[in-house]
Amino acid sequence: MKPLPPLREVIKRHGLSASRALGQNFLLDGQLLDRIARVPGPLDGERVYEVGPGPGGLTRALLAAGANVTAVERDRRCLPALAELNDASEGRLTIVEGDALAIDEPVLVGPGAHIVANLPYNVGTALLVRWLGGEVWPPWWKSLTLMFQQEVAERIVARPDTSAYGRLAILAQWRSEARLALKVHRSAFVPPPKVMSAVIHISPKDAPAGVKAATLEKLTAAAFGQRRKMLRRGLQALPAALAALDSLGIDTERRAETLGVDEFVAVARAIDA
Repeated sequence: MKPLPPLREVIKRHGLSASRALGQNFLLDGQLLDRIARVPGPLDGERVYEVGPGPGGLTRALLAAGANVTAVERDRRCLPALAELNDASEGRLTIVEGDALAIDEPVLVGPGAHIVANLPYNVGTALLVRWLGGEVWPPWWKSLTLMFQQEVAERIVARPDTSAYGRLAILAQWRSEARLALKVHRSAFVPPPKVMSAVIHISPKDAPAGVKAATLEKLTAAAFGQRRKMLRRGLQALPAALAALDSLGIDTERRAETLGVDEFVAVARAIDA
């Protein structure tokens, strides 16, 4: 990397400010950004897909780690600042202006890329659900290292019988390993958000045999749709699920949050069988 001016100077020179409408909060702490870039492991020569780079704080850290980065940015105000990073990295940064929700990522980035992003709050969960969903597995990505509001991050790594445990935890854990990598204080951002943040890391593992993702998604949607009710009430519209519970010896008077990920997988397998 060629020498770069401080990020605050770049933001000031380009007249940038975080857009609330786009869910932006700029992260400027260089040491913290380097720590986030280390979460997926060594990135020298690896391909990385980044969503919402903004002025390029995390992008700098990824490039400094030796990655080849493809970054999708919706806010065209940030493009000149990102172009400076492309020059400094001697072409290892590809910048795409567009909406991340409309990008065909496997075509743009190719298989085997790490996804590393300080996700805009307003699209973060939607992107995560897309990356974790679908019947094709292993996925096109190698790992996910993502910044979320701490509350959302805790839902992703939650264990059964806790208030945070629900559909998002099952989606993230039934064929992946999910962990909370580090917490980030709100004061690290400009402007500071009202909530704390956290970085989660997800890596795919072998999917359980005989289970369709669509079946598990439908099952968990019904089970957690009325999480305070017993399973026999929440799953009334899915008689096959109730029959599966009976066949597995799972008490239908339990609540959804008391069932482990493996139990939900077993029920989905029984339904598909």
